[in-house]
Amino acid sequence: MTRMRAIDAAVAILRKEGVTHVFGLPGAAINPFYDAMRQDAVATGDGLTHVLARHVEGASHMAEGYTRARAGNIGVCVGTSGPAGTDMITGLYSASADSIPILAITGQAPVARLHKEDFQAVDIAAIAAPVTKLAMTVREPGQVPGAFAQAFHLMRSGRPGPVLLDLPIDVQLAEIDFDVDTYEPLPVHRPAATRAQAEKVLDLLAAAERPLIVAGGGIVNADACAELVELAELLDVPVVPTLMGWGAIPDDHPLMAGMAGLQTSHRYGNATLLASDLVLGIGNRWANRHTGGLDVYRAGRTFVHVDIEPTQIGRVFAPDYGVVSDAGAFLRQLLAAARDRALPARDAWVRECAERKGTMQRRTHFDDIPVKPQRVYEEMNRAFGPDTRYVSTIGLSQIAGAQFLHVQRPRHWVNCGQAGPLGWTAPAALGVCVAEPDGLVVALSGDYDFQFMIEELAVGAQFNLPYLHVVVNNSYLGLIRQAQRGFGMDYCVQLGFDNVNSPELGKYGVDHVKVAEGLGCKALRVTDPRDLAAAFARARELMAVHRVPVVVEVVLEQVTNISMGTEIDAVTEFEELATTAAHAPTATTPLGGGA
Repeated sequence: MTRMRAIDAAVAILRKEGVTHVFGLPGAAINPFYDAMRQDAVATGDGLTHVLARHVEGASHMAEGYTRARAGNIGVCVGTSGPAGTDMITGLYSASADSIPILAITGQAPVARLHKEDFQAVDIAAIAAPVTKLAMTVREPGQVPGAFAQAFHLMRSGRPGPVLLDLPIDVQLAEIDFDVDTYEPLPVHRPAATRAQAEKVLDLLAAAERPLIVAGGGIVNADACAELVELAELLDVPVVPTLMGWGAIPDDHPLMAGMAGLQTSHRYGNATLLASDLVLGIGNRWANRHTGGLDVYRAGRTFVHVDIEPTQIGRVFAPDYGVVSDAGAFLRQLLAAARDRALPARDAWVRECAERKGTMQRRTHFDDIPVKPQRVYEEMNRAFGPDTRYVSTIGLSQIAGAQFLHVQRPRHWVNCGQAGPLGWTAPAALGVCVAEPDGLVVALSGDYDFQFMIEELAVGAQFNLPYLHVVVNNSYLGLIRQAQRGFGMDYCVQLGFDNVNSPELGKYGVDHVKVAEGLGCKALRVTDPRDLAAAFARARELMAVHRVPVVVEVVLEQVTNISMGTEIDAVTEFEELATTAAHAPTATTPLGGGA
């Protein structure tokens, strides 16, 4: 046993649990943690790498991006309990909503002063409890090792999710006996499907003529995308990924049948789901923007739902058959059972789905000035290859991106699905850069999302985290403006003004190029769609030379309505549709073109 401060034990446990990076900012009550990191780095010569955020909400989103980018990662964000802890709540909420494990560590006032309105003291555990798997203030120094062990156990077990540990400063500094050499992570618990359950699901599939697999984010979390593709090919069953599952099967795979939903969907994906007679949902939530009205979504179809969390089965609607299982364990069990039986032929159904995918396309090729957003995504598909990691959060930019971009790899669409906080994109992209320093990271924002946490660009400049940030600027709250059509108004959604320092912008207001450059980054502005390809190429050159984020701002027409609706059989197509399927991803043209 070794005598050490409780906070030194905490840092040692982080390293034993595989943590290598921490995102946050120091403050009085968390300074012992920073001292422990410093001493650990001196002692080992290879300590935790710290990324200094400009806003603690940004640190929480960096931790999210870091976790989402690679299987096995757990991002850690650090700050004080008061304003830093409350700033982290949005990150904890979005992580909880999307089943993303991140660990928030906050420094608290001394135990004896927790109820004396001490400076920056707040009951952060109570505030964070609804959006975490565990939120606790550790009041006894001897409980620190167990609290950290339990945190990692909970984050990895069952449905993944975030944890917050709040450490009073005197607890951090108190000495305890701890043997780091014999510390071992607690066993992870994940429920697994049985052979009998797999056989039942195969019986239901065999009885169906037009089955579909809805592939949710649980498959990505389980690192089971290869098993999904193998199963789809073995059963010859088309796959409709959810937004969180996008990339689990490559867009150019013959059995990738498109996404379904009210907004982030494809015409052919909705049509195929409506034509199906059985839907096998694996690791998905039946989110309302995927299903729309349940009467339409469920009509004439049998449903099987597989989820790691027992309370998810039947939460939105009662399936015909439910299985509580880790997605990877279920897929492996189903594969084993399927190999031992004769399987029905699906040739006609697969051809029908492929025909829809080949013909039901939206138009992307427009030469208009100001630029139409569809053209931006067409040019992005041409400019960025299948290894590109896209990061986005919310708005018409994200919705159109999901309709038009092509994603070919798991964890290459990094998206905040349920919470959708504005400002998420830039810090999350930086977290992805930390996790994948050699990858091409391309963020996608509208101007308002970009402005929310624009200060985090300085983090990329300081720590040499190059990524390409595409900002589609219509100087409008575009998604809210489109939603306001139902009220017959266009109210409080205009962002434009006459910028006295940049009169050339006209009514577009904020000069994103100047702001980005002032934060140490590079930036380009595009006003003509014919210049997009050159701008993307130049941005990549600047990233390689300067190793900083590069912003490509595209000045859009101010009003564009993007395809969406209230039911999956009633999506409104505001623009004329494509006359060919030239931009549909295929095995021979994986990056697509424009129609």
